[in-house]
Amino acid sequence: MTYNFPKEERLHSKKLIQELFEKGSSFYLYPFKVMCLPYEVEPTEKPVNQFLVSVTKRKFKKAVDRNLIKRRIKEAYRLNKNLLLKIENQPTSSLLIGLIYTGKEIHDSKMLDFRMKKVLSQLLKADI
Repeated sequence: MTYNFPKEERLHSKKLIQELFEKGSSFYLYPFKVMCLPYEVEPTEKPVNQFLVSVTKRKFKKAVDRNLIKRRIKEAYRLNKNLLLKIENQPTSSLLIGLIYTGKEIHDSKMLDFRMKKVLSQLLKADI
């Protein structure tokens, strides 16, 4: 298992992001609102879960603070994404995952890492 976060795992397609927010299911686990949507990939492509992080500008006015939170969340995902291997073993399905940070303060990396583990285990339990 490699602990990198390549571009293929980043959700950046406007079409897929719009589909995630329109058709995806969601749940709330403080400090995240988690949106997820399973999608089928082409048989020739390798199934890869794609991940998106959003931090509201309304609660964090400074871009420095928003970027700090996003960096910490991405790092927590990068270190714990191996928990989603059970879903990846299905040959043609992947997940689109969107995390919206809803906390009012900047949490430390340890707390975000703990919460990320809870989020990923919740994604495994959910009937997606």
